[in-house]
Parts: sequence; structure tokens; C-alpha cells
Amino acid sequence: MNLQMMIGKIKRLNFKALFSLITFSLLITSYYFNNYTFIGIYILFFLISFYSTKNGLKVIKSLKLLQNIREDGPALHFSKKNTPTAGGVFLVTPFLILLLIIFINSYSIKILLLLFSIFGFFIIGLLDDFLSIKNQNNTGLKVNEKFIFQSIVATVFIGLAYATELIYPSISITNTWEINSNLMIIPISFFTLVGLSNSVNLTDGLDGLATGCSSIVFFGLGTEILLKEREEFIIFSVLCYAMSGLCVGFLKFNRYPAKIFMGDTGSLSIGATIGSISILTNSFLIIFIMCGIFLVESISVIIQVTFFKFTKKFLRDGKRIFLMTPLHHHFELMGVKEEKIVENFWKINILLVIFGIVLKIIL
Repeated sequence: MNLQMMIGKIKRLNFKALFSLITFSLLITSYYFNNYTFIGIYILFFLISFYSTKNGLKVIKSLKLLQNIREDGPALHFSKKNTPTAGGVFLVTPFLILLLIIFINSYSIKILLLLFSIFGFFIIGLLDDFLSIKNQNNTGLKVNEKFIFQSIVATVFIGLAYATELIYPSISITNTWEINSNLMIIPISFFTLVGLSNSVNLTDGLDGLATGCSSIVFFGLGTEILLKEREEFIIFSVLCYAMSGLCVGFLKFNRYPAKIFMGDTGSLSIGATIGSISILTNSFLIIFIMCGIFLVESISVIIQVTFFKFTKKFLRDGKRIFLMTPLHHHFELMGVKEEKIVENFWKINILLVIFGIVLKIIL
């Protein structure tokens, strides 16, 4: 493939281009750190996710675990009704098994806490998907119920991590510069875990959007952790690359037009994985840069709801800033094609990851 053809593929960032880009980047990373475990684990879990999702599609269809579409959503989405959902089971389960194997072999409290956190959010997402399918609408758990369950898991995880001195009382800016946050690290950690979990969940509204962005973020986070040059963190880097591979393998079936959705089972677990690893590796600053797409999607919802309530209270007529939130729906209603929105969001996420890694290197 010549350079012109490669540039053409990057301009059209489809599944093959994204897979090639991450694979090539990981190959360079493996070479630079002289450790080919990274590229190997990525490829292995890509294949595991690909084949488990491919075969799992038949199971989900036989069980009639089908997606319901919200009535107030974009009209184009009604064609997605009855698409198999809860596919996050095939994405997250292999990762949980990997964590269990690592814990059995190492008895690491860090791995045990990570396993607890992700499994907790996995169960919350699975329950939400089950109720949504059972009730035959797009609502499973109520917002306050979901938040309470998330808060319980997050509080236990953060409390145990802090008690065992696995959460640092200072936020790392560079390898030599830290900001002492004292007890503020606890609410910051809570916001990171619960906030990112819900942010990924909100982003999961277009085919391949959340899955593709997640694969990019996991690659970036894994690389940032390696740049810390701390031996005790290398396992988390390996886990990030494994999760990146799982996301890309699932993306093969989740890209437009999606054959399967990950559901809350996948999106809540992915967000919890990013948040939990960031907390345990003190990667707060960089992860908020790399997760810019997820955060902007959440902020758009907060702005829309706040502005609507404010104008309704004082003007007696609720106003909206966006046509619809999360933000990707705003662009949809403006007439931008779904594939184009997803492609551009992926590109922005890649730029954010590059910026985060460069920032880590120069600081």
C-alpha cells in the first residue's frame, strides 16, 4: 500500500482503517518498549471478541433480546428496532475472565478491586438491559435507581482502594510534579468512575460511536501508563490493550448498520473500566483529555436540561440550545449522515489521544 492510499484510508476512517491504525500504532509501541506482549494481547482479544460476538448473535436472536427505540428519538432510529442488544456480554465477559485468571495467579488486591468494580457495573448494565427488554420500552432502571447502584459500587471500590493506599492523595501532572489533593481525591475518584461510566453510556447512541471511541481511548490510556515507566502499572497497560482489542472485535458487528448493540451491559462496564484503571494508575489529567468526546456528550445533556428548566421557570416556556441531546443527535437532526458523525467523532478522539500522549511526553 503506497502513502497516498494510506492517507485516503485515514480520511475515510471506517472499521478497517481504524483497526489498521490501532494495530500499526501498537506494533510501534511494542517495538519502542521492546515488549511484543502488547500487540499479542491486542490481537488475541480482538479475535476472542470477534468470534464470541459472531456466535453470540445467534444466541441473542434465539432469546429475542431485541432493542426497543425511544419514541422521542430521531425518526431514522426506528429502523433499528428489534436489533439484537446486550451484546456487551460478549465484550466484557472475556475481560472479566482475564482479570480472574490474573488474580488467581497473582492475588493482587488491585486486580481484585478492578474485578469488583467492573463486575458491579456489568451487573447494573445487564439488569438495566433485561428490564428494558422485559418492559418492551427503552427504559430499564430509573435514573435514580441506576445512580444509587452505581454509587454503592463506586463507594465500596474507592473506599477499599483508599484504605489500602492504592489511591494516591495527590494528582499526578508529570512524572515529577503532583498536586496534593488530600481527601478531595475521594470525590474526584467518584466523579471519574461514575461520570465516565454514564458518559460512555450516553455516547452509545449511534452505530459504532461508543465502541470505536472506547477502542481509541483504551489504546491511549495503555500507552500513557507505559510512559509512566512504573513496573507495577505495566499490567494495567496490558489490560487496556486487551480491552482495545475487545472493542475493535465487537465493532466489526456494531458498526453501521449495526447487527448488534452493546447495551448498558457494555457501555456502563467500559466506562467503569476506563475510570477504575485511571484511578488506580493516577491518570486523571490525561484521561479527561482522551475522553473528551464522552465528556462533551455528557456536558451537552447537562446544558440542555439545565437551560430548559431555567427558561421554563423564569420564562414559562422551556427553551433548548441543541436540537436534541446527546450532541450526536443534534448533528443527526441537522441532516449529517450517521456514518459521517461517527467517523468525525473517531477522528477527534484520535487527535485528543495524540495530544494527551504528546502532553505526557513533553511535561
